[in-house]
Amino acid sequence: MTFIRPDFRHPQSPKNDIGYTSKDYEGALSTLCAGCGHDSISAALIQACFEMSIEPHKVAKISGIGCSSKTPTYFLGNSHGFNSVHGRMPSVTTGANLANRELKYVGVSGDGDSASIGLGQFAHVVRRNLNMLYIVENNGCYGLTKGQMSATTDVDSVNKSGMLNEHQPIDLVNLALELGATFVARSFSGDKGQLVPLMKAAMSHRGFAFIDVVSPCVTFNNNVGSTKSYDYIREHNEATSALDFVPMKDEITTSYEQGASQEVTLHDGSVIHLTKAISGFDPCDRRAAIDAIKDHNERGEILTGLLYVDTDPTDLHDMSGTSCKPLNSLNEDVLCPGNATLQSINESFR
Repeated sequence: MTFIRPDFRHPQSPKNDIGYTSKDYEGALSTLCAGCGHDSISAALIQACFEMSIEPHKVAKISGIGCSSKTPTYFLGNSHGFNSVHGRMPSVTTGANLANRELKYVGVSGDGDSASIGLGQFAHVVRRNLNMLYIVENNGCYGLTKGQMSATTDVDSVNKSGMLNEHQPIDLVNLALELGATFVARSFSGDKGQLVPLMKAAMSHRGFAFIDVVSPCVTFNNNVGSTKSYDYIREHNEATSALDFVPMKDEITTSYEQGASQEVTLHDGSVIHLTKAISGFDPCDRRAAIDAIKDHNERGEILTGLLYVDTDPTDLHDMSGTSCKPLNSLNEDVLCPGNATLQSINESFR
């Protein structure tokens, strides 16, 4: 079957602050299965970038291999893009990021790409606090290669070919918290109202921002017994809070009742409004996040929302003292400052 998406859009389509319409943030037509949760995540990214008035050419989207890693083709068609090899998205993003800190980096990966072959890469990009948004589109299986079990497949679940999984799954959210990630969230692809503000906050965060998005695979893992099916998530999802994101340029107002809401100010002045659903939950307390996830897992529930944020982190650029200018904009005088400067540097190490 062939699909053709018309280029025509309503001439009065809303424009953002820099004069772009939502169409300017779209990509190619998706070739994923109809109903795939990954397409909902792409739509959420388009909405988040449009509403934040991000210039598409100042975004770099990088991915690995898998259904999830195909999705950067389907959003931000005017941005930079690189489809790397399996599990190696973090290293490619690290190299690009260190060479040019002026771009926003969006890494898209899957549970197979990040929790199996790329687990070592995932661990090191977390601890280095690379300034990027890292999205895992978590469907609990290798959808691109016919639904084999992945490292996040639930124990005792049965895949479409009848095989039982006897291995404990890896929870990337818990792992990110343990490794020191400075922004950690979990969401559901079908909950755009929660996912869009999370993406906005993550892209405003200075440092490593991780969002694990449960994204049902409608072809291979949307069956009864899967905790990553549409039905299971809708019945067992509990959010830490209802949240909204306010860019720093907008006036900050709130109508939430005292005692039921919390504001989290990010380094650039943007604010996340949280209306607490869990009594006593503090999104700035790493240990509280780990305990809350464990408590909900024991009750068979999936905790979503903003789980942890460090409001004043030190990212890899701060730690490494990298160039403030993109390397490709430096001229010969800067790149080759001469023998006297070299001697001075050598003397400083003596």
